[in-house]
Amino acid sequence: MSVRCASPQVVIAVLTFRRPDDLAEVLPALVEQARSVQAPGMRVEVLVVDNDPQGGAEPLVRGVADDHSRIGTSVRVRYENETVPGISAARNRALDAARDARLLVFIDDDERPGPGWLADLLATYRSHDCAAVVGPVVSRFVREPDPWVRAGRFFDRRRMPTGTAVEVAATNNLLLDLDVVRRAGLRFDEAFGISGGDDTMFTRQLHAAGGRMVWCDEAVVTDVVPTSRVTRRWVVLRALSSGNSWGTTSVALLRGAGVGRRLRTRVQLTGAGAVRVVGGLARAAAGTLAGSAGHQARGVRTLARGAGMVTGAWGWSYLEYRRR
Repeated sequence: MSVRCASPQVVIAVLTFRRPDDLAEVLPALVEQARSVQAPGMRVEVLVVDNDPQGGAEPLVRGVADDHSRIGTSVRVRYENETVPGISAARNRALDAARDARLLVFIDDDERPGPGWLADLLATYRSHDCAAVVGPVVSRFVREPDPWVRAGRFFDRRRMPTGTAVEVAATNNLLLDLDVVRRAGLRFDEAFGISGGDDTMFTRQLHAAGGRMVWCDEAVVTDVVPTSRVTRRWVVLRALSSGNSWGTTSVALLRGAGVGRRLRTRVQLTGAGAVRVVGGLARAAAGTLAGSAGHQARGVRTLARGAGMVTGAWGWSYLEYRRR
């Protein structure tokens, strides 16, 4: 991996932190995705950014790279170690490592790309003249969630027709035009490194800077959900985290604005969050009385998201990526 190569046009970045089994499964799949779209004048590289200060993923990545080199695969697999803790530092390391590329594609280490995933992202990018392409995530469970979690639709994610414009996205299935990103001077905000939400902040800033983001419904990735993430506690805290990220980023986007405008935004977020808290509480109570797990769970989900919005509006952050 130290051999100098021509600059790639596309870099697929997967961030990891002490999940060797997931990484061992996804890396060969990403290499195959890259190989499937390479053509004369078109180079694709797979980049692993390891956020483990001890560099625990390096032997695995180098082993995959050596294996593909021996069989003549032209796709380069590269390793980068980001020792600063926090998801935003790792994402910024990916931006820096892809500085000579035109496109950067993010995917999580616990996700698996579907057939034609990369080709579909690239086709949508070319046909819609956009700054970013966002794809859907579907869940596959190691253990089936209990009926309450299913009824709450905690793992349901949005789906839209290809070409639909979007204003915010996560980095779990995202293609970025780095020329647009560089012109806008965007980085992932490391103030959100432990709480998460930096991808929400980044894509909202990209949209505000005029970067058009579109949906590609064919470019599906599958999220492999471990047993630890199908508990009631985890899914409720995830809903709270989602609302909290929206609240904190909404205020952070106004850092250069006047005190009055920031205060109005905080009050608006508080009002919107409070409506969700009250409505969610009422629905959860009604569901409990009626014996409806669906109404109860969806009420709790709405309540948690609303509580996250309120707390985020006033500066409290849920530290989702805190390390113990």
